[in-house]
Amino acid sequence: MLVMTMSQERPQEVLHLIEPLENVTDPGPEPALPVVFNLSDNNSPADVMDVLSLRPFASGEQPWSRSTRLENVKADAPLRPDGARLVRVAHEKGKESVLAEGDGWTLLTNRWKSGVAYVAVSAVTDALAESVLEASVQDATEPPKTDETSVEMGFWHMGSHGPVRSERAITADAWADIRRNYTAPVAEALDAVMKLTRDEVAGRLLLLHGPPGTGKTTALRALARAWSDWCQADCVLDPESLFGTPSYLMEVAVGDDEDENRRWRLLILEDCDELIRGEAKQSTGQGLSRLLNLTDGMLGQGRDVLVAITTNEDLAMLHPAVVRPGRCLAQIEVGRLTRAEAVTWLDGSGAPPAEIGADGATLAELAALRKGEKRPQGEAAPATATGFYL
Repeated sequence: MLVMTMSQERPQEVLHLIEPLENVTDPGPEPALPVVFNLSDNNSPADVMDVLSLRPFASGEQPWSRSTRLENVKADAPLRPDGARLVRVAHEKGKESVLAEGDGWTLLTNRWKSGVAYVAVSAVTDALAESVLEASVQDATEPPKTDETSVEMGFWHMGSHGPVRSERAITADAWADIRRNYTAPVAEALDAVMKLTRDEVAGRLLLLHGPPGTGKTTALRALARAWSDWCQADCVLDPESLFGTPSYLMEVAVGDDEDENRRWRLLILEDCDELIRGEAKQSTGQGLSRLLNLTDGMLGQGRDVLVAITTNEDLAMLHPAVVRPGRCLAQIEVGRLTRAEAVTWLDGSGAPPAEIGADGATLAELAALRKGEKRPQGEAAPATATGFYL
């Protein structure tokens, strides 16, 4: 039984959950430890369940723990053994948490609508914890749905309880279908990158730079599809946190060493101008150093990790350490299509070629023209620092 006491200093904010030693009926061969958990009014019912699931493990009553993370979980999978006693159930937006128990074990399940689940078991013996976990996840997943027009991509961010990775399918065109979106020199450079295999990787950094709206993001989606057999693509939503927090970087870079079939990983960092420009060392602290260490230093040794960065900065504005020879798998300036290429791109769309300037057009501008939008002229024309994610 847990005794709950309120903090006298901030009675509305902190809740202490205390496990007195005398309440542990079967402490086992070793004396049980006193347990104190702190909760604030910012914690949700699911957070409380996370805490409650840790009580028997923290006290020593159930000193063995096993856990796993699942993807593509069946909607009707119970994720608990037959005969389990339900203790708590909580529903939040897009998430269901279940706390269950049996003779000598306690189980916590967090399940998300995306098909991802986390299952953790504590038990009086390691063998019991392993058997309960195995029974909970048996036949719980299904093969991912295959779709030739999409690719599975992971998304990393720093959550309230540490780094979080979620996975979902995103639309990704085949390179052959979008090659005409790029001016000839860029298409030829991307041809070589798309054809690479894991045994041909030389350099750990892929740098796509150039004006906005030229198709850098579109090219990376096609690359994720082209490399899908040997490389897992992960998009980092908060690169400043990734390279500013060593524990976050280790989680992403090291991965799961127990996976014998581990694929290469491509970390995609979009619009990282502040991280790699010339004054990055002064403005971002250790961020640039950690990026370089991941791609060409001690941290990157033995890790099958590639980093793809997109930036709107001119190559001359970037830090020389980023673009030095040998570090980059490829440095590709993704620019505008020439006027002739742009006219060919629009052929048959009904858009007037007269709207295309002598300097050609970006992919975003051509897509807008195809939709019937007029290209802004004069003072109404957008600045070079604006664009679309293409």
